[in-house]
Amino acid sequence: MTDYKNIRGKKIKFFTSDLGNDEAEGQIFYQDTDNQFKTVVASAAWSSAANGLTARGSLPGGFGTQTAAVAAGGYTTTDVATTEEYNGNGYSSAEDLNTARYGLGGAGTLTAGVVFAGHENPPDNSGKTEEYDGTDWSEQNDMNTGRRNPGGFGIQTAAVACGGYNAPNAVNNSEEYNGTSWSEGNNLNVARVSNAACGIESAGLTFGGFTGGPPYPRSDKTEEYDGTSWTTSGDMNTARNALSGFGTQTLAIAAGGFSPSLTTAVEQYNGSTWTNLAPVALGTARGNGASAGTSTAAVYMLGEAPGVTTLTEEFNITVNTVTGAAFSAGGNLNTPRRYHGGAGIQTAGLAFGGFQTSPGSNNNESEEYNGSSWSEGNNLNNARRGIEGFGTQTAAVGVGGFPPPGVKTEEYNGTSWSNGTDFGTVRMNKFGTAGLEPAGLIFSGSETLNAESYDGSSWTEVNNLSTQRSNGTGLGTQTAALCFGGQVPSPANTNLTEEWDGTNWTSGGNLNTAVYGLAGMGTQTSGLALGGYTPGVTNQVEQYNGTAWVTHVSMTTARGAMSSSVPAPSALGLVAGGDTGSPSNATEELTGETTALNIKTLTDS
Repeated sequence: MTDYKNIRGKKIKFFTSDLGNDEAEGQIFYQDTDNQFKTVVASAAWSSAANGLTARGSLPGGFGTQTAAVAAGGYTTTDVATTEEYNGNGYSSAEDLNTARYGLGGAGTLTAGVVFAGHENPPDNSGKTEEYDGTDWSEQNDMNTGRRNPGGFGIQTAAVACGGYNAPNAVNNSEEYNGTSWSEGNNLNVARVSNAACGIESAGLTFGGFTGGPPYPRSDKTEEYDGTSWTTSGDMNTARNALSGFGTQTLAIAAGGFSPSLTTAVEQYNGSTWTNLAPVALGTARGNGASAGTSTAAVYMLGEAPGVTTLTEEFNITVNTVTGAAFSAGGNLNTPRRYHGGAGIQTAGLAFGGFQTSPGSNNNESEEYNGSSWSEGNNLNNARRGIEGFGTQTAAVGVGGFPPPGVKTEEYNGTSWSNGTDFGTVRMNKFGTAGLEPAGLIFSGSETLNAESYDGSSWTEVNNLSTQRSNGTGLGTQTAALCFGGQVPSPANTNLTEEWDGTNWTSGGNLNTAVYGLAGMGTQTSGLALGGYTPGVTNQVEQYNGTAWVTHVSMTTARGAMSSSVPAPSALGLVAGGDTGSPSNATEELTGETTALNIKTLTDS
């Protein structure tokens, strides 16, 4: 009997632990701790990603890649011109389309994209075309046939629009765009609307959709395009419309849509036939979203589930199992509170002071978190709300707050609080803090420009912020901090960000959403802005990369005026309490995205 070496020409290696290299796909090895033969295999999976900024549907006009995608136009309660860019971590606002519309087709890349067709109000069906250069939209020559909800694929200088709706029927017309103008192409074999499409001009694919006129039956039909003609290919397993499609003519993915109800089903096309990928499925049944990417790395953005949504999911075929970042419930605070201070990390957190509804008073209670539950600690010396903090669970500083004078400092040594030196400028609303004991920084608050540094015993004024604000927040260290959000002046919300280099404040990238009463955690190059008021409480989270803000996975509970603690959002984060309509005791823990090799144990069955 032959052995593995004779078959493969190599020996099976022995390891004391599992392989950790994503280049190990297909290798067979023996793990002598588990006493098992194993291998590393690629698999398909969807994972949750950061939410979009604006919930909207009817926008199949997405284009780009999984890490550089664009979602343009769509429908909220009316046609919109909204554009958002997705960078693989989250969304940021981009320039609006020149013409608000939904049901667009799209093709190209982030820096060389094109959208076309759509529904305007009025008219019903549009032939308008716009090109995107990564910054600006520019109007181009119109299509020959106005329509909405066509399939679209290709690049900016070689795009194809196929099918669509021109009242009262779906159309079989297709057109080619050369970067300047549209020309008529050969017709589809099946007239269809709300069909998915992917590929390039010389090797395209369209599938699904509604066909004909009323009652518009759903289609399972697939057609391939060779740059000249359309040819019928294998049917999908499930007829559906408003689905998402991405990939190539020989390896494509169909996801979601209506069949007739919303579905999570995913199918894969190999150039001739479709295969159900169950149990691989969308996390949320969804249709009429925008998609971008390849058959092995794609993103499905926004859509209807069934109402318009900001949900986003990523699709990967990889040797790694990807688990998206997420917030989950932690142990509740013993005392509900808002406008309180916080310090520490997820496994050793601290919350102190604040305002509680019952008995309706400022709070002096302090609580410690061990990663699962809160326990009572010794009280602050001065009960107050609007207090902020920085440091660790065993070396924390609590500063400012109401009632006046709003200049109090207290230090916590892990057991008890002691009074420290007063600082110079009154701060009684939410304001920014950064650093660790004995190297702290406080800034903004009560509509002030002032910033002060702490050396563990005394405060020193440093250079002022550029923008006066209250109810903002901050993060970082004494020499690399951020100040963001707030009101300038109240009640005008701001999205302004400033960066501190240890000497001066300079302008940073703006938040996508102007917000006040928010919390911050992390570092200047990897920070989070959490919750707040817009003016109602929000669960939105944004992430800063040192230059710009993008959306992040949202908290499970909308809240403002809460405490937060964590050294970096890539590690383990913690938010506690806050205002959810009344003072809250709810705690949420953040776990960052993780990847792990998809290792399978080999058996003889």
